[in-house]
This record gives sequence, structure tokens and C-alpha cells, in this order.
Amino acid sequence: MHDLRHHGLVHYALKRGGSIHPITLPKELTGETGIMNPSIFQHEGRILLNVRHVNYTLYHSEGKHWPHVWGPLQYIHPENDISLTTYNIMNELNGDLEITHSCRIDTSELDTKPTWNFIGLEDGRLFNWEGRLFLCGVRRDCYDDKGKGRMELQEIEYINDSWKEVARFPIPAPGDDSTYCEKNWMPVIDMPWHFVKWCNPCEVVKFDINKRTTTTVHLTEDKISLEKIPRDLRGGTQVYPIGKGRRMTITHEVDLNKDAFGRKDGHYNHRVLIWDKDWNLVHWTNDFHFLGTQKDPTTGNEYNIEFATGMIFHNGYIIIAFGYQDNGTFLLKIPEDVFFDFVKRC
Repeated sequence: MHDLRHHGLVHYALKRGGSIHPITLPKELTGETGIMNPSIFQHEGRILLNVRHVNYTLYHSEGKHWPHVWGPLQYIHPENDISLTTYNIMNELNGDLEITHSCRIDTSELDTKPTWNFIGLEDGRLFNWEGRLFLCGVRRDCYDDKGKGRMELQEIEYINDSWKEVARFPIPAPGDDSTYCEKNWMPVIDMPWHFVKWCNPCEVVKFDINKRTTTTVHLTEDKISLEKIPRDLRGGTQVYPIGKGRRMTITHEVDLNKDAFGRKDGHYNHRVLIWDKDWNLVHWTNDFHFLGTQKDPTTGNEYNIEFATGMIFHNGYIIIAFGYQDNGTFLLKIPEDVFFDFVKRC
């Protein structure tokens, strides 16, 4: 089997009829700082791609060859702004996955003065429930001054040749809503108002948009052992039906490492998960990377940062949107039969 950890899923796909599509946005929209963690979705016949734009550039010393003085993983900010600010840029794509229109989502009418320095809706997943288009991610700038985070539904519409936020719905955590930070919930495409909150064990929650309450509607009793899946399975793309009552998603896992001086570094892995109609996890792939990885020559630790937050099925292909090193945005197009053969074998 192809070495997916070393060479990556992109390399695997390119040898089997796939293609890779880098996304470049106009510098007038980004100021040439980082773009990452894209989410793709088909809505009313249009291929839409939301891209997270941040006000910093991530410096990540791959393989520890040239670390920054403060460590191998650093956020490089403008001198006059040390916040972590996110903007969301919506794009329309043609059939060749080329951008035909781009603009920042206008949130001005619903924004409030930030109370913490992580500002904006982060890592939004794009989807449609009951004819309404949403971007759902975590917001941490309005609940307290300590970074409390909650998932938020941002309803968006295309008005006068631009994208505008028309409603905002904070989502409480189920139970007493006392947790510090909720993030990476995955919307279930064919079940309006439902999210997969955790994957192992599987917890499915439902948000009542009228009562503004959240309840757990499914919680798997048993957890897959650490011998089989050694890390937490964190949310990634939307959850799609794939026939026979099954549903599929792509998750991410994180290894948090430290260098010889105790400075933080991170490494991301991915898996494809498949549930049956009762939310039993019936198949998962080995962990893999998209663009391959590098190893520290002294410790053997692996290092790269990737994150997939969206995918679609389109004309016999699956298209996966992912970010790399908080500085790159890509679409990976794979023939469906190639993708599902990979899922079956990996």
C-alpha cells in the first residue's frame, strides 16, 4: 500500500487520475497574510468555497532546521496588532475549480466589540439546511474575557453582488452549558440542525434554532480502544450520507510535541470515518496526510499542519478542501472509485 503518512493522499491521488488545485486570493482581500482551512459546498447549482483569512503568517520550522528564536511554531503578527483575527472570504468556482468571484463576508451589522483577542468566526463549515445557507464555526470574542468559545451558525445570503451575514445563532453546549470551549462540531448534511460533536465515542447533538437549546440525541456507549485509534478524533469536514444508511466524514488528530527547549510544536493527521445508520463506527482508515510530512532527524518526530474542513461529491469525483501550515489552501479532486478503494484498503 502507498505510504500515505510519508507521501500523502495528494501523491496517491495524482497517480490515479486525481488533480490538485491551489487557491490564490486577491491581495486586496488578504493583505497577503495567511489563508487556510477552506470549506467547499454546492448550493443552488453553484460551487462555493469559504476560505478563512487571518491577520498573521504562521511560521512553522519543518524538521526543526531553522526554528524561530521563540520556537518552531510561531504566529508572526503585524507590529500594531497582536490579535488572532479571522475574516471569511466567500468564493464561487467554475467547473474547473477556478475562482470566478471573491468577496469578504460582510458581518458588520452583527459584530460587537471584541472581549478577547481571538476575533471572528474560525474554521467555518459551509452547508445548507432547509434551504438556508450557513457557515458554522467557533467564536471566542464575545462571551467573556477569558476565551470561552461556542459554535455559532452564521446565516449568509448573496445580496447585491456580495455576501452578507443576515443572522447569527450562538449554540449552547448540551447539558448545563458550562464547558470552556466548544469547537469542530461537524454538521450532518442530511439531518438538519444535527451535529457530530464527538467521534469516539460518538455524540450527536441537535440544536433547536427557535428555543436556542442543544440536546444530545445519541451517545455511543463504547469507545474504540487506544490500541486501534491512539488519538482523539477531532472534527473536520461536513458529514455526508453515502448510501445504505451510512455516513462519512474526514477527521483530524493532533500530536502536540515540544522541542529540546520545551517550546510547542504540532503535527496533524487525518482519517476517513464511516458510521452505520445507528451511529456505530463501522470503518476507519489508517491515519494519513495530504501533502506528506517531514521528520526531525534527531528525534524522529513528524511535523506538518493540515486541516480539512469541507468536501463535496461532484460529477463522479470527491473534492476535498484543506489548508496547509495556515498559509496555503488547496482542493484535492479524486475520482470517487479511487477514493472509496483507498478507504476500503487503507
